[in-house]
Amino acid sequence: MSAEIDFAQIVETAGDAVVVSDAAGLITVWNGAAERIFGFSADEAIGQSLDLITPERHRARHWAGYEKSMRTGETRYGADTLRVPALHKDGRQLSIAFTVGLLSAPDGSVAGISAIVRDETTRWNDERQMRRRLAELEAAARSAPVS
Repeated sequence: MSAEIDFAQIVETAGDAVVVSDAAGLITVWNGAAERIFGFSADEAIGQSLDLITPERHRARHWAGYEKSMRTGETRYGADTLRVPALHKDGRQLSIAFTVGLLSAPDGSVAGISAIVRDETTRWNDERQMRRRLAELEAAARSAPVS
């Protein structure tokens, strides 16, 4: 194996979205998987606020947590997988799962956040449909006459 690793190639060929934002929440890295998941090209996303993919009703909470992480250099999520709604370019809602990592500047201050993102919309819809069907079956079982 070569001692030199091409990290840009790793990011670009990853099957999951790699989204990096700076301390102000502006997108600085947006790989091909992010384009596929969210529908925005890198040219459309880079330089834009994370509001691009954050549903309006979740923005206040998102930014409060983001700003706290930038200020304190800590995230309460660590290696936890977060599951939240997101937006596709065409306006439809997505269900995404992601992990975050804080990025440091040479002086040790927080420079931004990296996120590895997976689209779980199909799984989330399947689980919701299964829960609905289970509730229907349980209701039918409760109302069935006992012989």
